[in-house]
Amino acid sequence: MEFIKGVREKETIGIAKGLVGENVGKTIRMEGSVHTIRDMGDVAFVILRKSEGLVQCVFEEGKTAFDLALLKEESAIRVTGVVSEEGRAPHGFELRLREIEVLSQPAEVLPIAISKWKLNTSLETKLSLRPITLRNPMERAKFRIQEGIVRGFRDFLHLKEFTEIRTPKLVARGAEGGSNVFKLDYFNKKAELAQSPQFYKQTMVGVYDRVFEVAPVFRAEKHNTTRHLNEYTSMDFEMGYIDGFEEIMEMETGFLQYTFDLLKKEYAQELKMLKIDLPDVSNIPTVRFSEAKELVSEKYDRKIKNPYDLEPEEEVLIGRYFKEECGSDFVFVTHYPSKKRPFYAMDDPTDDRYTLSFDLLFRGLEITTGGQRIHDYQTILKKMEDRGMNPEDISSYLMIFQYGMPPHGGLGIGLERLTMRLLDEANVRETTLFPRDVTRLEP
Repeated sequence: MEFIKGVREKETIGIAKGLVGENVGKTIRMEGSVHTIRDMGDVAFVILRKSEGLVQCVFEEGKTAFDLALLKEESAIRVTGVVSEEGRAPHGFELRLREIEVLSQPAEVLPIAISKWKLNTSLETKLSLRPITLRNPMERAKFRIQEGIVRGFRDFLHLKEFTEIRTPKLVARGAEGGSNVFKLDYFNKKAELAQSPQFYKQTMVGVYDRVFEVAPVFRAEKHNTTRHLNEYTSMDFEMGYIDGFEEIMEMETGFLQYTFDLLKKEYAQELKMLKIDLPDVSNIPTVRFSEAKELVSEKYDRKIKNPYDLEPEEEVLIGRYFKEECGSDFVFVTHYPSKKRPFYAMDDPTDDRYTLSFDLLFRGLEITTGGQRIHDYQTILKKMEDRGMNPEDISSYLMIFQYGMPPHGGLGIGLERLTMRLLDEANVRETTLFPRDVTRLEP
């Protein structure tokens, strides 16, 4: 009888442990995919692609026990070689090959050259060939940065004593209301794909005080713009026992500060590849919704068309204004009109036409919506009544207020939008692994 006793250390090693000064002159084993082959005659450079990056391997005729003609790009291989210093190679080291073992070979030639530093092709082609184009170094770097953002979100909130939760994506009704929901037949019952984890994360504040989730949300909007998706990843948190909605903005600012420091320390290679200069988030200005509209109207001679919401052009101008006036790429726009916020948003006690809510704009694009929620049972019933809503429709949600809830609030951050702005991409699909929009359901 055999037993599994845990993880065994493999004989093969990665870049961080293998390509280091202490291993110069030593023989190591490494695995990866053949990114490209540059045949120079007696010598060839075999570039190995690993999760951490690229490794320059030197094939020498007579010293490497393998027929180079048999090696194909995108083959999965295991190599044995001697570590040698080489300043021109990635990471400052190369591997002088002694043996090559082919683990698998591609059945066909690649439909697109992914070994180029940047893919010079259309977004449509890039997305149609997504399983292949994601292997390109620049594409890989984008989603490493995105991984760092999520990692920063989780790590920071754990440090702030938040509990990670999992909420259902099959729901009886959407938290945001409206018609932009994907409707499903759920065992002969009506169901929807969740627009937001709002009801559930509020529920869990009554259990853990502070909670967060990173998960997909769904919007059945027939948009075909550079900023909308029908499925995106929302980074949500909700926190109880707050004294004001400003605490939520402070928590998000802390997350950004922590995450950008993490990216500088542990994702420096990707930042350099993508030529990203991380913005300063030491101070983020705040401005009331109505004031923001007036400021950009006056400075940029733009007539205010919609008094209840911000148009995309206005968001761009607000971002421009605060970059010019404060040197900030971010701005919190607060006190949105009650008419345009969900029923659970707490009204401003000094003027109930407005709410204790906010959006965070990053270089002129809304990446976050948040605010303080109503926590009093009678107050939320009154607001639902004023809006012609039936409490029976969401009785399970209202149960939390019937039996006591602390003052609380939270937010949702669009991961793909945040990544898009950070990387200065023009289309949110560029920062989505497998986008879902009005036309795309594959791959």
